[in-house]
Amino acid sequence: MNKQTKKAVVLLSGGLDSATVLAYARHQGYACYCLSLDYHQRHIAELQAAQNIAKVMDASAHKTAQLDLSLFGGSALTDDNIAVPESASKGIPVTYVPARNTIMLSLALAWAEVLEAQDIFIGVNALDYSGYPDCRGEYVKAFQNMANLATKSAVEGKTITIHAPLIEMTKAQIVQLGTQLGVDYAMTVSCYQANQQGEACGLCDSCRLRKEGFLAAGLVDPTRYMSKQSK
Repeated sequence: MNKQTKKAVVLLSGGLDSATVLAYARHQGYACYCLSLDYHQRHIAELQAAQNIAKVMDASAHKTAQLDLSLFGGSALTDDNIAVPESASKGIPVTYVPARNTIMLSLALAWAEVLEAQDIFIGVNALDYSGYPDCRGEYVKAFQNMANLATKSAVEGKTITIHAPLIEMTKAQIVQLGTQLGVDYAMTVSCYQANQQGEACGLCDSCRLRKEGFLAAGLVDPTRYMSKQSK
């Protein structure tokens, strides 16, 4: 099988990083099977964005898995009783969702086995990340090692590779890469507390990192921000 016909599962949240990773995987010649997760997060605007992005970027397929992590709570993104911080956080912030990346990569791994795909792409980033332990290179390597111990395909010689092409990039470099690859960032939703129209608060950690990225890249920020009154 040559690279132009290789399949890859791409985790697609609907945000800036995952849209960039999808564009990157397509540029590398992969047929992309996009996977999103409805984990009962604070809003569904990002899932709507993911659906639109997958369609515009000509994904081979797009599925949204359902898994209610609000059953456990423990995060500002899954528990309405925990407020989303509107200033820079120290340490691991309350927007960290316990085991989310592990859950999403596990689902991607299951689909990859069914598809007979040996490649999974994820948009984690270790430089501009908000202190999440499951966005580090060590974590990605550890999950890949586990995947190649725990799957039928790997045992039979078809090993799995977890690609994290943005892992060591700044947000500005990510924005520049995506722009070169033709990503329409106006379609993406990164805000932790966006409204139903996908408008961003402009105050949370994710919004702050996104705004700083466009500014440092010298590019116009196409993000739609909500007014104070509509928040």
